[in-house]
Amino acid sequence: MTATALGLATALALTGCANDEFAQQYAADSEQGYVSGDGSWEIFPADQRADPIAFEGPTESGDTFSSEDYAGEVVVVNFWYAACPPCRAEAADLQSVNEKYEDDGVQFVGVNVYDQASTAQSFADEFGVTYPSILDVDDAGVRLAFADNVSPQAIPSTLVLDRNGSVAAVIRGLADTSVLSSMIDDALAE
Repeated sequence: MTATALGLATALALTGCANDEFAQQYAADSEQGYVSGDGSWEIFPADQRADPIAFEGPTESGDTFSSEDYAGEVVVVNFWYAACPPCRAEAADLQSVNEKYEDDGVQFVGVNVYDQASTAQSFADEFGVTYPSILDVDDAGVRLAFADNVSPQAIPSTLVLDRNGSVAAVIRGLADTSVLSSMIDDALAE
């Protein structure tokens, strides 16, 4: 068995318990470097949400982002990396939604799953992104914290956390701004 076939078989075995569609997409083109979400989205009723998710990590500017600092606020978490085509396509739209809600106490945070600080900062400069991004490449701690809601390989993915820190909604794939805005509105209204 060649190394590529062995790697593919291992990846398929590991993703078998996650989502068959992600596994099939990986098998179809394992060289693209990411598994794009399918564009599906899900809203979780307040009485059916899992426990709050605590997370933190270093940002591209050298600060530390901690979910504890935003307790009581709606937080939007976007998983991305610089060379991911759908991530590049949605960057300006996410920034636009961020600006729309920044006076409403909504905090956006990116989670960069691949890049180092200089690359993440260059991306932010190129696309005008003003919210921070956690650099999660070294330990994948943030991705693993959210693994019950999105596959760690589903890039991009965007989640809306309610004021308690629980996942209220998720978009797996390229974020539609009208859907995301509606999710944020719902979380703010609670």
